[in-house]
Amino acid sequence: MRAYLDIETTHDRRISVIGIYRQDRGTIQLIDSGIRDVLLYDALEGVETLVTFNGTGFDLPCIKQSLRVNLLQDYSHSDLMYVCRKHGLRGGLKRIEVITGIARDTAGITGSDAPRLWHLYEYNNDINALELLLNYNQEDVINLFRLEAHLGIVAHADANVHVHRVFN
Repeated sequence: MRAYLDIETTHDRRISVIGIYRQDRGTIQLIDSGIRDVLLYDALEGVETLVTFNGTGFDLPCIKQSLRVNLLQDYSHSDLMYVCRKHGLRGGLKRIEVITGIARDTAGITGSDAPRLWHLYEYNNDINALELLLNYNQEDVINLFRLEAHLGIVAHADANVHVHRVFN
């Protein structure tokens, strides 16, 4: 079983969202006080391989620092940034999505918008900003699955769009 993982952070690198996509469960999002090691391991139950994009350099070190867990000890890991480079695809995930024809509803939103959206939610209780951030994160993890299918790593299948959000 593979799980597709992406995090969003604040300006001071606190994790605001951990998104996980699994074909069997859809998207699981741990948010704010729901970001705990036990809930993360629950979301990853039965998983053998974590799939990220630049998770080696960003997502997994942030999780290790914040939650004090080293996911690389418990799961194998595929960092699609390096896989894409071997296929001649360079750039960030959004650029590679455009090159490979993978669409998203949150086009125009980037990782640098995530801290701003979280700030609007956290300090102004802007529910629309939170919803946009969560939709953006959901598309990130689902599109990792779609990118693997495009690269021929997994058989193409429709993504399960069910979402489970955990605040605490």
